[in-house]
Amino acid sequence: MSEIAETGRDDSVVEIWTDGGCKPNPGPGGWGVLLRYRGRERTLSGNDPETTNNRMELTAAAEALETLTRPCVVRLYTDSEYVKNGITRWHEGWVRRNWRNASGDPVANMDLWQRVLEASRRHKIEWLWVKGHAGIAENEQVDALATQARQELET
Repeated sequence: MSEIAETGRDDSVVEIWTDGGCKPNPGPGGWGVLLRYRGRERTLSGNDPETTNNRMELTAAAEALETLTRPCVVRLYTDSEYVKNGITRWHEGWVRRNWRNASGDPVANMDLWQRVLEASRRHKIEWLWVKGHAGIAENEQVDALATQARQELET
């Protein structure tokens, strides 16, 4: 699903807002994305009948970055500390240890981490954490997109 709307902004940075979740966890899940660039907005969303919150958060980030058709300067907002810490702090150690965590076990969601890293390579990205359900309009919007996508599995 996607939708394009005019906004009043003109910015050289692509703003991306992502969210994902499932209910119960694990269970049916959904993800949502808002991309904003030079006064235009585009939304994306999708779902998975059997997943986890973390997989939906990572899928949202991967889908958003894969949508970009050329190298961009990106400000990516997530309410997932798992995504933010994984991409900014943990992934270099995982790669050094051949995709093993500090305990020597395979990294959870390795397929999606690799997808996010590959999609990130050509962009300059500032990864930003925001508190979820705190009244931030864009975060609330992508949460609603993710929830709607998950609920579509119920019909």
